[in-house]
Amino acid sequence: MMKTVFITGTDTDAGKTYVSVLILQMLNAQGISTAGFKPISAGCHKNSGELRNDDALALQAAASVKLEYETINPIAFEPPIAPHIAAKEVGYDLSVAKLDAHYASVREGSYQFSLIEGAGGWRLPLNFADEKGNAAYLSDFVVSHSLPTILVVGMKLGCLNHALLTYEQMKRDGANIVGWIANRIDEDMIYYDDNLLSLRAAIRAPLLAELAYNAQEFTRPHQRLLDLAVR
Repeated sequence: MMKTVFITGTDTDAGKTYVSVLILQMLNAQGISTAGFKPISAGCHKNSGELRNDDALALQAAASVKLEYETINPIAFEPPIAPHIAAKEVGYDLSVAKLDAHYASVREGSYQFSLIEGAGGWRLPLNFADEKGNAAYLSDFVVSHSLPTILVVGMKLGCLNHALLTYEQMKRDGANIVGWIANRIDEDMIYYDDNLLSLRAAIRAPLLAELAYNAQEFTRPHQRLLDLAVR
């Protein structure tokens, strides 16, 4: 039976793709067949007239099962802006229903593990709020499918606020949080260990791994991370 994990982050630059690629490579090394997906992307470039996103291309290259680009990243926008704004500019209806349809095709794939990387942070809007303040979010899709979710925390000054606010909202939403990963994105971050200790005390989910600045492998990965595709 195929396992799926959703990767979210504390903000756009937390390192979701970097972590996702390492997870795929780690599972490949265990003999697990993997596929990576980036359902929504913005900031794409044109390649032979087709939109391509660097994050989605990285997932495509890291996965052991080589899928067509359009399967990995079905919703792509050229401007490097919030996807719901880019969608409005081109008249595209970005919705949970479209993500549901993509996820249905993901579940039909012939691989043991699928990784779905989000866009931006947990509360990525899919559309503009109506007059009552109601809007759809990428998190709605994740929660509706109870996808096991890993939070990537970009370790830098200010990460405590970003991480705790994200974690608290994920809990309120009823997210299936399987753990979090500390990704050091600021090489010169002072008091790293104290910040990590504060987060470990406040986030009631396993610290699955640490990732040193520009590291090519996880530091002390938790067994739950190693078991992602087999339990």
